[in-house]
Formats: sequence, C-alpha cells, structure tokens
Amino acid sequence: MIDGFAPTVAIVFISIKQDRKAVCEILNNKGIDIIGATSSGEFIDGHQSESETAIILFDIKKNGYCILFEDIGERNLDDAATNMAKAALQKFNKPAFILCSTLLSANGKMIDGETLVRSIEKTTGPQVNLFGGMAGDDITFTGTYVFTNNRSTDYGMVALILDEDKINLYGMAISGWKPMGIFRTVTKSEDNLIYTIDEQPALKVYLRFLGKELSSADDQVKFFDSIGVHYPFQIERENREPLMCNPIGYNKEKEALICESNVAQGSKFRFSTPPDFDIIETVVNKANQLKNEAHAEADALLIFSCAGRLSALGPMAHDENEGLAAVWNAPMAGFYTYGEFGRAVNGKHEFHSTTNSWVALKEK
Repeated sequence: MIDGFAPTVAIVFISIKQDRKAVCEILNNKGIDIIGATSSGEFIDGHQSESETAIILFDIKKNGYCILFEDIGERNLDDAATNMAKAALQKFNKPAFILCSTLLSANGKMIDGETLVRSIEKTTGPQVNLFGGMAGDDITFTGTYVFTNNRSTDYGMVALILDEDKINLYGMAISGWKPMGIFRTVTKSEDNLIYTIDEQPALKVYLRFLGKELSSADDQVKFFDSIGVHYPFQIERENREPLMCNPIGYNKEKEALICESNVAQGSKFRFSTPPDFDIIETVVNKANQLKNEAHAEADALLIFSCAGRLSALGPMAHDENEGLAAVWNAPMAGFYTYGEFGRAVNGKHEFHSTTNSWVALKEK
C-alpha cells in the first residue's frame, strides 16, 4: 500500500488459534472488505503453514463485486442459500460465487454441502460459476467459522460475488481417489449418519473391508485423519460424477458412521482408495490444458484443497498447489478445507470431498 496499491477486498484463511477479530480490525481500519474462513492449514506462494494466517488482497473496482453473508440461525439451509442466490442476482446479471461455508458448529450443527450447491444452482441456473470450500478448524472438530468485517458465524456462509461481465473465472475440481470393490447399499441412514450397509452395522462393515480395528486409544479426530480421509465413499449420482463423502467419525454404541454430508437411504456406493503419485501431474496438466484452450491469463489464483489431500499426499499436496501457481503465474492463496465447491471435469458444478478445487481470476 506504501507503493500506491489500494486494495478493496481481502480474502482471509485463518487458524482458529489466531485472533480473527484483531485481523479483521486491521483490515477494516484500512477500509478493506473482508471474506474469511477458518482453516485446517493455509498456504500462499512458496509457503505452507499450520495454525497461521494467509491473506490475499485484491483491488477490484467496487462496482465489480459485493460480499454476502448468511447466518442460518433457525432457518433451514435451503432458505438461507436461496436468499443468498437471489441477492446475488439482484446485484449482477451474471454473478459468480467465491463461496465459503461452515461445516460444523460449536454445538454440532452441520451444513450439507450438496444441499448448499443445489439450492444456489436452482436459483441462479446450472451455468453459474461457483468455487470455494468449507471452513476448517485445524482438524479438531470443535467448530468452524466464516466471517466478514464485523460479522461471524459457526453456522452459515459468506460469498464474494463477482460480476462476470467484468471478471473472468477459470477453474476446475479434481479428486483422483479411485473406486474399489463392488457396489454396496446404504440400507439405513438418517441425515449424515449411516447405520447399516447391506443390512450390516455400518462401522463394522467399513472397518472389516479396510482391515482396520478400533482401539481404546482411538478418538474421532484420529479416526478421521488416519482412516476417513483416506478411504471415502463414492456415492453414485445419476448423470453426474460420484459424490465423494468422508466418514468423519463414528457412534460406537450404534455402530454407525458419521459422514461429512447427508447420505440418503438406498444410496449405492463404492469404497475408494487414495490416488497414485501421478495425481499431481494430472491436476497440473488439466490446468495447463484449460488455460491453453481458453487462451487465458490470471490476476490471482485461489485454491481450496481438501484436508484429506494433505493427510494422504503429504508434501505432494504442497507440490500440487505450487504447480497450479506456476501454471497461472499469478499470486496464489488457499487453505485446506472440510469440503470443496467447484466445476468438475465433466463441466458440472458439484460439492466435493478429497478434491483440489481451484479458480483463476482475471479482470477484463
């Protein structure tokens, strides 16, 4: 800013261990609009961190964007998401969404990412550009948060709405997790709890298939980090890519699995296994292909990468992010998420898990 740079918008990815309010006050005092989410690891060009803060600043003209915030409260998710979508359409003829939502509130309320995406899409139409991620909490499952300059919630969403008549977006979401074994059926479920698979206790079926056991030392966080993010379900969807769904915990007494999104009774799915080492090359090559086909350039790059990628890929997750930044040759920031929003390889917008969802922005 000393050199004359006058940012209008800050995107903030921040650990729950940091002082969000203090960071917001600094930016707010400079007249900068804020969209933020708590993280499970954050990164910028050449640097990856845990329990820290990553901020990227934009100098988008004020008439090219707005920030929308929804604290769901006692409403249902569909009403809140529809309200956000309608507000975006009132602002711009062709709105695009950089969307961050919570996953888990401090009192246990969860947002279903599939419902969130479909609720926005039914209002805006399927052509909408929508990229982003679900807030994290350093893999503690104590509560995730999204925020703006002076508002924060652990049960809601915030979006940077961009005017696509003024700003181009290019992006893609790729997982790389591979299906394995036969199709199985969820024979009893309620919201995000799976009670039985093929009429057998879900927890027992899952662990038996993977050759795993629960020890007395196991807790929900260890279960998620050592098993759930490595072996998600691939749930079948008609004429769309499978829904990747991580088990994030379990109910030992009911022998049930707790999932990160709702799973309908009767759903068909397959277990899956992490990608091979060539997934980084695949992601970067796909980005190169999109860039070349669109003859595109970028002013900035945002990356929303699943916390499961960091756990499963280790240092290669950092290489993946740096590879994308090298393709677009633009300032980059991102964070490790509890779920991702973005356009799949088949062109349709989806809620994802185990995925790297990225979007390049270019002002016209």
